[in-house]
Amino acid sequence: MGVINDWENPALTNRNRLAAHAYFMGYATPELAATYSRELSRGFVQLSGPWRFRLFDSPRSVPASALAICDETWDEVEVPHMWQVDGYGKLAYTDEGFPFPVEQPLVPGNDPTGVYQRIVKLPALADGSREIIRFDGVESYAELYVNGSYVGMTKGSRLSAEFDVTEYVREGDNLFAVKVLQYSDGTYIEDQDMWWASGIFRDVYLMERPAARLEDFCVRTHRDGDAAIVSLDVAATAAERVVWRMSAGGATVAETELDLASGHAELTIDGARFWNPEDPFLYDMVLEVYGADGLSEIVPHRQGLCEVTIVDGRLLLNGTYFKMHGVNRHDGDDHKCRAVGYERMRRDVELMKRHNINAVRTSHYANDPRFYELCCEYGLMVLAETDMESHGFENIGNIATVTDDPAWEAAYVDRIERLVMQERNEAAIVIWSLGNESGYGCNIRAMYAKAKELDSRPVHYEEDRNADTVDIISTMYSRVSQMNDFGEHPGPKPRINCEYGHSMGNGPGGLFEYQQIFDKWDNLQGQFIWEWCDHGIAATTADGRPYHMYGGDNGDYPNNGNFCIDGMVFPWQEPSPGLTEYKQVICPVRVSIDADAGMLTVTNKRWFTDLSDIRIVLETLVDGDPVASAEVVPGAVAPGESTTVPVEVAAAACGETLLTARVYTTEAKPWCEPMYQIGVYQFAVAAAAHPAIEVPAAAAPAVEEGELELTVSTAGSSLVFDLASGEIREWRSCGRAVLAAPITVGFWHPLVDNHQQEFDSIWQGNFINVMQTSTRSVTWHREGPAVVVEVAQRIAPPVHAFGMHCTLVYTIWPSGRVDLAVAGEPYGDYCDIIPRIGVSFEVPGADRTVEWYGHGPGENYPDSLRANPVGHYRAQVDDMFTPYVFPQDCANREGVRWVALRSSHGDGLMVTRPVGTDPSASPFSFSAWPYTCEDIDDARHSCDLVPRDTVTVNINDRVLGLGSNSWGSEVLDSYRIRFERFAFAFSLRPLASADLAAALAPIKEV
Repeated sequence: MGVINDWENPALTNRNRLAAHAYFMGYATPELAATYSRELSRGFVQLSGPWRFRLFDSPRSVPASALAICDETWDEVEVPHMWQVDGYGKLAYTDEGFPFPVEQPLVPGNDPTGVYQRIVKLPALADGSREIIRFDGVESYAELYVNGSYVGMTKGSRLSAEFDVTEYVREGDNLFAVKVLQYSDGTYIEDQDMWWASGIFRDVYLMERPAARLEDFCVRTHRDGDAAIVSLDVAATAAERVVWRMSAGGATVAETELDLASGHAELTIDGARFWNPEDPFLYDMVLEVYGADGLSEIVPHRQGLCEVTIVDGRLLLNGTYFKMHGVNRHDGDDHKCRAVGYERMRRDVELMKRHNINAVRTSHYANDPRFYELCCEYGLMVLAETDMESHGFENIGNIATVTDDPAWEAAYVDRIERLVMQERNEAAIVIWSLGNESGYGCNIRAMYAKAKELDSRPVHYEEDRNADTVDIISTMYSRVSQMNDFGEHPGPKPRINCEYGHSMGNGPGGLFEYQQIFDKWDNLQGQFIWEWCDHGIAATTADGRPYHMYGGDNGDYPNNGNFCIDGMVFPWQEPSPGLTEYKQVICPVRVSIDADAGMLTVTNKRWFTDLSDIRIVLETLVDGDPVASAEVVPGAVAPGESTTVPVEVAAAACGETLLTARVYTTEAKPWCEPMYQIGVYQFAVAAAAHPAIEVPAAAAPAVEEGELELTVSTAGSSLVFDLASGEIREWRSCGRAVLAAPITVGFWHPLVDNHQQEFDSIWQGNFINVMQTSTRSVTWHREGPAVVVEVAQRIAPPVHAFGMHCTLVYTIWPSGRVDLAVAGEPYGDYCDIIPRIGVSFEVPGADRTVEWYGHGPGENYPDSLRANPVGHYRAQVDDMFTPYVFPQDCANREGVRWVALRSSHGDGLMVTRPVGTDPSASPFSFSAWPYTCEDIDDARHSCDLVPRDTVTVNINDRVLGLGSNSWGSEVLDSYRIRFERFAFAFSLRPLASADLAAALAPIKEV
């Protein structure tokens, strides 16, 4: 069986690892080379299943027969997989804490251990050839046995490992067995914020390498004007000639033969097409290896020409300044956890490109080798992080416990060496990263030295806070003001914000203000949203209702709950509203207008390519509806330059005139179709009030006052007020109910993740979420043709001596319209922020069609609405509810001039500001749900929500911005609302089947 205690030795790295770290495959003929595909090529056997699998309690409980031939019952599984997802053991989630007692390098003796077996039939090996097996990901420690003999071990779960098994295989059937331990000493430096899961989770390949073969190659590019000087270094075995050829479009552009004595060659490509994220051109590179018997193998590689330098404290790509607008990406699949297939990786990359993202940080480990290729192909700059994080040591008071321990140096250095050696030929990688949240110490300095020895590209590590060692100054979650200060006082090295904008649940908010700062200062060269995807695991309740799991759902304790649900993409790879907002904020084509001068300015915020492919469609809206359109072609505007185009926008005689500019790319690309919208801007042109139509009032409302209720009747409707509570107990119009629950004043909405810290520190202790309403008086009187009902209430929390004295004034007009004016006067010493100020009520469940004039069509909040221009929109209530994995406040629409909820017959209720109010100057917000606030607050998963037969409507004068304070930035001051004096008013109008247009007319009853 070999030695099973090696996994406790931190100095051990890979055994039998090949000197060849470059990921390539050789072929015997050019024809085979032309069919090259890293995923399914003919040059090797892909051993991705089925394998026989069995789980044992610990490494010591694995019988020798399991590693040789075992006749017991085994399960057949497809690999890659994480065995916990397949029902072997339980998934567990912690953000930073180790799930076992800390006593490095020791881990639990009861260490779940999986054994994989597979029999592979092999032909006899040709003389001098070698049989290699490659694992692209095994967590966390693995031993390889072939035909019962121990071959070697590997650690570094997200790093590839190769074993030379030539001496262990034979012609015919061969038994490959892999023993995998869930925990090892390597776990202490693999404490990334993710699920604890185990197994062979990436592809496994078996390769036969010929006698004359490449062992390694390394390509470097130097830009010299329009020419590329490309150098190549190779290590080869038994090779007599190596021919190097670079081609483009099937035509050879340069070719040479290597000097095998030095293993070096250079090519010059005049008029070279350099790789960049906006034009990710790849040359076809081929290396032909000749042995004593002629052509032995052909090694193809798609090579981008790319040089990254730092000049005067600025990062340059091929001599050009740039910024990275990026995201942090963990591996994630809601069915297979970290076992991510090729198509899901491709979908991730396509979604990033479709949302104007130009960079990705591989947080916090090496990715599947194919992911880097996709980034090269599609055009994403990569901050390539290695498999390193020891965050859990923060809980014992010293996060650098092993980072500053020389005994761990070999393990640390091995992890950056393997990443750089494997991926250094990928043009998309612009920066190497030594890992994440591991403190700072001697091992970081050793890693940096090894990275620079192997490659010239810049090196990043955030916890080297002043970049004393590394090449990039980096911070996490710096506030907007801090980033501005960093910009005003630049350091000697480029600066990035490697994590910001925590995207947990609903949000993040405030991205526009961040982007203004990033755009303002040249030394700020990159920002990476945390993070790309929610890491919920798909599950089903006993009665068949789907939901997604997070920490604690598997009986795991301790856990960090839903802190892994913090992405801009839902687990099923659907963009969230936050990603839609980010797309707009980082749109690389900026549009502005000087309406008085009639000039439109288009600015190219790309870094490498002009705007030849851009078309801008201008749409004139009057009261939200399009009345005219035109097209602007900015032409070949160079990066960083602007062009000004005359435009003519006719302002409507009455109503609100807006100009919407939609930016499209006309080119079909691997990630988009022609005329794909990359951004949208909107500008106010003019606003002229519609003249109010004075109409004689109908008969004044009739009033019937009883002991406990007050009934106010008009020609078409009646309202019944409860004289004890002041609530509208019943409102009927044209024979149908207008309301299904009373109108109530509120300061709370379902808690969003981004307000969790405010809840913990402010709201919970002050019981803001459970404030109680006490009615003090209900009176009524006539005022002209209307009836006025006044209600005095106190809204206050238990325990404390503060609250709000509110007055609600209902004015019922003969037409059936009800104007509601609400005012509040605070008392006591609480004046901090609150979630909202507004009213809520319920309407009948049939009123599920929502029509509004305001920001849309998607969900938006005060600090997250740039992607949603003002317009006239229609949607269904159920479709407006955003399916956050952890239910929370959602569906808000800002800047609303009016909103109507109607049944399929067209009847229902409309809400506007009162007659005489300029709707563009005093918009409001609304949300509508098929649940109540309490339903959403009580739910922990989507399956907990059961739609009601009523619709909850929230009409808000003001809503608190989102911010990103689940772990990030508080709501900016300009988007905060406080528990202070307020006053607002709305008009509520019952709708008949065909009177929406009439209801919008500003009729003044006299």
